[in-house]
Amino acid sequence: MKNTVSDNETIILIDSQLKKYVLHTAAKTDKYKGVGVFDPALLVGKKYGTCVTIGSKEFWILRPSLLDKLATIKRRAQIILPRDAALIIMNCAITSGQTVLEAGIGSGSLTIALANAVLPNGTIISYDIRQDFLDHALKNVKRAALEQHVTARIKDVTKGIEEKNLDTVILDIPNPWDGVKHAWKALSIGGYFCSYSPLISQVEKTVFELKQLPFIEMKSIENIQRELVVSEQGTRPRYAMLGHTGYLTFARKVYSLK
Repeated sequence: MKNTVSDNETIILIDSQLKKYVLHTAAKTDKYKGVGVFDPALLVGKKYGTCVTIGSKEFWILRPSLLDKLATIKRRAQIILPRDAALIIMNCAITSGQTVLEAGIGSGSLTIALANAVLPNGTIISYDIRQDFLDHALKNVKRAALEQHVTARIKDVTKGIEEKNLDTVILDIPNPWDGVKHAWKALSIGGYFCSYSPLISQVEKTVFELKQLPFIEMKSIENIQRELVVSEQGTRPRYAMLGHTGYLTFARKVYSLK
């Protein structure tokens, strides 16, 4: 891996307050929020990890990690946070080369995480019933340089899923229970179902529908995290805890229950 910035490359600038700004070195000279008027091509040839001065501010230049890409997306709808995206990827055993369908694209945060997980030759299929949501999310996906791995469609998952032999189906919609039977039909044997819901009542309805079909390994999880502050005076939990955002429900398709 090259140690210097090349042309036609996505990079991230991090300022002294640890705020992050994603730029592309092939982009035109423009006014970039938080950075100022700047020609990104001037970064070509700079060493990664060094600090550069742009205007009156200093920035570290780094390659963007997945967390960087998720932290800098432009939000429109509520996003699935990285901590929940990680649980989805692990519990659904999402790996390179798989085909995953998500319904309810939001701002594209989960889309980006999923596309990153199935690199280099996997595919993410994203359903949504609103074109404006798809358009906004795909702009974020493109900024993350993952657009070649995402296929977006205007479609209501509760009316059916065209694709077959999917590795995972993920529903981030208000009524995931209405998509359960379609998910079972579309999944390959051993494939995973996942739903993300903010309310317990949604979880209950979804699990009830899952129990009507050959699914096993059903479980629902609430993921709460607390960061620690480490200083010379001692260590304590950060006061602003990452509390409740939603419940994750998982299940795995089998051919029959008996």
